Amino acid sequence: MKSLHLLVITLFFTVAQSYSQVEVNKISYNGRDRYITTTIGYPVPGTYIPAGQKEPSTVLNPDGTGVIQSEDLSKTKMNWGIECTEEGIPVFREGFNSASYTFWYRPNDSNEWINSQFSIHFTKKKMFLMGERVKEYVDYDVQ
Repeated sequence: MKSLHLLVITLFFTVAQSYSQVEVNKISYNGRDRYITTTIGYPVPGTYIPAGQKEPSTVLNPDGTGVIQSEDLSKTKMNWGIECTEEGIPVFREGFNSASYTFWYRPNDSNEWINSQFSIHFTKKKMFLMGERVKEYVDYDVQ
């Protein structure tokens, strides 16, 4: 009975820890520390392309890496994240059926972070990156 009790407690803490840990990375921009994460409660990773086109694309991997394609179709590896608090809570501005976040990325061949807009449009079920690149998503949390 004692070992069963210990097993239940261990299982509880393991599950609680796996759900509560959001990876947060500190970056510096213009001499100011900021925090980024890849976990905001929506499926951000994926491929973003301008509507009706196949290129230029941006690919965001779940681990915070990715590839951004320029207008001339050259590809650059990068690191990325969505601005959040030091605790990992995403920072956003709420709109009418939308939310707007600050998207940060840094090409691997640079030390400078660049910011752009990332927005989620809930009724359209679309995510927009850099204003024009878009990805559709499925909302699994709909009741």
